[in-house]
Amino acid sequence: MSTVIYPSPIFGPIKSRRLGVSLGINLLPGDGKVCTFDCIYCECGFNADRRPHSKLPTRQEVTEALEAKLMQMQREGMTPDVLTFAGNGEPTAHPEFASIIGDTLFLRDRYFPNAKVSVLTNATRINRKEVFEALKLVDNNIVKLDTVDAAYIARVDRPVGRYDVDELIACMRNFEGRCVVQTMFMKGVDAEGVSVDNTTSHYVDPWIDAVVSIAPREVMIYTIDRETPSSGLMKATREELDAIVERLVARGVKATASY
Repeated sequence: MSTVIYPSPIFGPIKSRRLGVSLGINLLPGDGKVCTFDCIYCECGFNADRRPHSKLPTRQEVTEALEAKLMQMQREGMTPDVLTFAGNGEPTAHPEFASIIGDTLFLRDRYFPNAKVSVLTNATRINRKEVFEALKLVDNNIVKLDTVDAAYIARVDRPVGRYDVDELIACMRNFEGRCVVQTMFMKGVDAEGVSVDNTTSHYVDPWIDAVVSIAPREVMIYTIDRETPSSGLMKATREELDAIVERLVARGVKATASY
């Protein structure tokens, strides 16, 4: 089982399928994973197998490392399209997340004012005021919503703590269109041989209704791209993803698919 663990607090830049030339900001340790989900498809592996030994980077460490990297890129003539909070787990789990967002926006404006700031979040903490307000400040707050089916979420996304999908959808509506919804579609079976295919109408129909109610700026759907910790998973097909995009567009929602 090969999985990816990213350096901390800065990695890349890398070429993102969805975001372009992306400089990664990892607010989690560089030797393991810290996440409020334990997804069976996570490229970083299962939480229990990737427990870190080092501490979270401090706000000062993140800011100093980011400024040093931006200065280096400026000297070398490298221009990022986006500064992306991602890495080894859930970035909003960092206790200084909101302050680090403020620091990052300041540095972005100083060195690469045309670059976007993006946050990839599983949405588990957007019901916290400080997290919600910080996410409203960035260019792209990309929130995960794989399904609205609680049993599927429990089996596939496997939240570590309390997770109320209806409550979090209501929080997403409060962004008033200033968010991007990101959804993983896949097929296959989990370790117990139970289907995890969320491309069927049973899952897609209510998910589309929820997305329409959220009224996001955009929806990004994607499928498995790297090796997963659970071996029975399969990519959704291009045709399946395109069909979902067409249904969203027909409902007035901008959508793209990554294969």
